This record gives sequence, C-alpha cells and structure tokens, in this order.
Amino acid sequence: MIESGDTKTRILDTAERLFGLKGYENTSLRDITAEAQVNLAAVNYHFHTKDALLDAVIARRVGPVNKRRLDMLDAAGPDPTVEQILTAFLEPVLDIGLESAVPLVGRILSSPDLFLDRVYKRHFLVVSERFRAAMIRALPGAPVDSILWGLLFTVGAMTHMMALSRILPEITAGVCSMTDRPSIVARAVDFLAAGFRAAVHKELICAG
Repeated sequence: MIESGDTKTRILDTAERLFGLKGYENTSLRDITAEAQVNLAAVNYHFHTKDALLDAVIARRVGPVNKRRLDMLDAAGPDPTVEQILTAFLEPVLDIGLESAVPLVGRILSSPDLFLDRVYKRHFLVVSERFRAAMIRALPGAPVDSILWGLLFTVGAMTHMMALSRILPEITAGVCSMTDRPSIVARAVDFLAAGFRAAVHKELICAG
C-alpha cells in the first residue's frame, strides 16, 4: 500500500527545492525520489508525470494566493481604485510570505518558454486578465501600454522584495525589513500608485 498525506507533501517539498536548486530540466524523478526517500511508484501514484508534479508544486503555492487576490478584488466592488487593485495584487503574496519559493521562481523565470507555457498560461492568465481589466477601468483614457508596463513594474517590485527579504536589514543598515508586512504593502501601494498616475499623466500630456 502506498502512503498518502506525508508522502505526497514530502515529494512536493523535495521537488520544489530541487527544481529551484537545479532547474526543472536538470532534475530527474530519480533525484526527487532519492532525496524524498520514496519509491518511483509513489510519485506515479500521486502525480503520474514529472510535468504534473511541476504543476502541483506551483499550484500549491500560487493557488491560495490567486484565490485571495480575486476575492479581494471582488470585495472592492465594480469600480476599485488604483490603490485597491494594487493592494489586492500585492497583499496576498507579501502577507503569506513566499520567500521559500523564490529559488524556484528564479529558475522558472530564467526559462521563458517554461514560464509562458507551464506557469503563466496555466496559473496566472485569468488573474492577469482580471487585474489588467480592473486597472484599465480605474484609469479611464490611459494608454493601455502604460498600464501594462505599470503592471510589469509592479510584478518586478514584488519579486524584488521577496528575493531580497532576508538581506534587507543588512543592505539598508537595519532600516528596512520584511517584519511589518501591512506597512510594507501600504508603502509599496503608495509608491506604485503614484507611478501609474504619473506615467499616465505624462502620456496624456504628450498625446495632447
């Protein structure tokens, strides 16, 4: 009889660590079974394939985050402000704390085709479209390219904060840390919202 529960979690934890350390292509199922101390039958039983295992690793991390993002966006009503949209996008990530997944994120981002086909289209496309549409409504008349660049910069800022979370106190002489998450979200939202509005204002002036 093949164990479930702890065995499945151990496989997921090990796969996430090794995918982040060695990359998806360079990690074999044998690597994972050896470190997780399970047999190949256990991986096949729970996940069937290496591709499905990667999907499960990603879904375990981003599924709860994306659900909360959409719940917060819905709760803001049909016409959320720029600040409400940014809060709904950032708070679930920074609140839950996904720093342990940063190595995996870095590896996936370094493989654009893998990210596009296996991560973005499967796990982020719906969320991306919802937030893009919300920001377009919140900034009527704004050029779409300005909004899209703003959203890309938002993702970059979020990823940067996660990646540097452990060394922030050292590189800022103790001034900055990730301990007060609500305050960090508020700071990030204020900064990014001002950036959205400034970029849009500049575009509209140039167009006029």
